[in-house]
Amino acid sequence: MGKNWPVQDAKARFSELLETALSEGPQIVTKRGVEAAVLLPIEQWRRLEQMSRPDLKDLLLATDARTEHLVPPRRRLRHRPPLAVE
Repeated sequence: MGKNWPVQDAKARFSELLETALSEGPQIVTKRGVEAAVLLPIEQWRRLEQMSRPDLKDLLLATDARTEHLVPPRRRLRHRPPLAVE
């Protein structure tokens, strides 16, 4: 992995942090000496995001039903007050 950047340095030298991430790869930002975040190039992020998403073939060949990816979540509908009948 890349160089560790304390959060104060990352804030003060963000342009340098960004350029380093683009040229050398992921850069770790630490907060009080503890790894807190990673800055990485967008192409690498999209590749990781795509790898984590199952494709249709995997869903169809799975032994258990995995419908959470096939059925969109239902929206919450607003309830209208009933109309007064005269």
